Amino acid sequence: MSPRSFETDCLVIGSGIAGLSTALAMAEKGHSVVLISAAPTVVESNTVYAQGGIIMAATQSDPDSLVGDILEAGGHINYLPAVRQLAELGPALVKEVLIDKAQVAFDPDGDDLHLTREGGHSENRIVHRGDETGKSIEGSLYSYCSEMPQLRFLTQTTAVNLLMTSHHGKDRTRIHEPARCFGAFVFDQQSGEVYPIYAAHTVLATGGVGQLFLHNTNSRFARGDGLALADRAGCRLENLEYIQFHPTTFFKAGSPRFLVSEALRGEGAVLVNTAGERFLGRYLPSYPVPELAPRDRVSQAIHQEMLSTGATCVFLDISHKPPEWVRERFPFVYRTCLRQGVDITREPIPVVPGAHYSCGGVWVDLEGRSTIQNLWAAGEVSCTGLHGANRLASTSLLEGLVWGTRAGRAIAQSLDSTRPTFPEIDPWESGTVHVDPSFLSQDWLTLKHTMWNYVGLIKTESRLSRADGILKELVRGIETFYRKAELSDALIGLRHGALVALRILEASSANPHSRGCYHRGELEI
Repeated sequence: MSPRSFETDCLVIGSGIAGLSTALAMAEKGHSVVLISAAPTVVESNTVYAQGGIIMAATQSDPDSLVGDILEAGGHINYLPAVRQLAELGPALVKEVLIDKAQVAFDPDGDDLHLTREGGHSENRIVHRGDETGKSIEGSLYSYCSEMPQLRFLTQTTAVNLLMTSHHGKDRTRIHEPARCFGAFVFDQQSGEVYPIYAAHTVLATGGVGQLFLHNTNSRFARGDGLALADRAGCRLENLEYIQFHPTTFFKAGSPRFLVSEALRGEGAVLVNTAGERFLGRYLPSYPVPELAPRDRVSQAIHQEMLSTGATCVFLDISHKPPEWVRERFPFVYRTCLRQGVDITREPIPVVPGAHYSCGGVWVDLEGRSTIQNLWAAGEVSCTGLHGANRLASTSLLEGLVWGTRAGRAIAQSLDSTRPTFPEIDPWESGTVHVDPSFLSQDWLTLKHTMWNYVGLIKTESRLSRADGILKELVRGIETFYRKAELSDALIGLRHGALVALRILEASSANPHSRGCYHRGELEI
């Protein structure tokens, strides 16, 4: 073994609600877990950026109503067993794990919890903590998990490659056996060392792919790391073309992009154009409240309005509500917009659509198993079939909780009956060529602009063809340079991101049918 290495029952790659839920479920059964994050702190993840809330059923009949809403949003290509699992198990796990154990302080409404409604929902069934629900869940869940001695957290640690019996074992006769994952090579960002973490089971919980697009709402580490790791290992990936664009991403020249919660529209905010006119009704006449239409429809309508008027953005207006109520209900959006010179109690918020959520990912079953032995996935990196062609609002946190918990419990049960051995491997060989940071910056810009302009909200045959030439050349160049270069998180992330961008392009090119959040051809609304 390497001079530096770890052995553990389970390696969890990613520290959002899916990763923490997996780790918690295993620790409660007495099994050891190493959880790694490329970020400086465990609580930096896509979960933190989830503003709106998490579904919690309000009535006994709600599961059937929720199932219908999920299917409608997903274009009815959802995997029904996954939809029913979320609807039936999700609310109980919210209470058991988040409320009773982690003690997340969701907003009250008298003696009950306050329930709000978001786009695509037929009922008020979403609990929240102001407009910082994800941040509250992440902080509370991590605090609870950090007290468990079975859990070890490693930050500034980037997964480089999965350890596979088909690739890394010294005994080459074993390549004829079914491929099995037994951990990962990881990169210590502070020391520059690459070392193995040997794990009986490995869980991918790395989140989404938003950083592959110029405008997005995601964490800076949402660059497709888990998808790239799984793809190189030979995993089955599904539905990568279904990228959801959130209708309302803050837009101001020279300012950072960030999500403006869908909950604002749920509480009465309206979309207006540069002339101050509500315009959605022209594009979405069948919806009584067009602001509450599914995200793909609202995003497409905004895009069409911008094209027809030549505007660089539209505006989300909640200034008609009492100022104190706005500040109390949406503290994050209020504070963040104010720092950028926009007082949402007095003026509308400039917004554009932005890449928000990946409905596809690593194919998994109802417990999170991938197609590779001992490799699991949970949360946005996975494709459970729940979302179909489009994600219903506030299902993402719940999916991470349900599949993370299910995976953790299934792994623990498996370990109770059998414990895999770890084959002997060759040590990592590091490159020595210095990397000019400007090369990485330029490649990232090329990648982001290519994905936004050619593989974004509008996907035509000519745009996809143009992207194909750019991305294939980019991937070839990065792979050639990567083999000789000194490693860094930025280089590893670029390599992961470029591969995933190419896979999204390939999936888009193979699917000629518009459905849900995926649109081929020019927009016609």
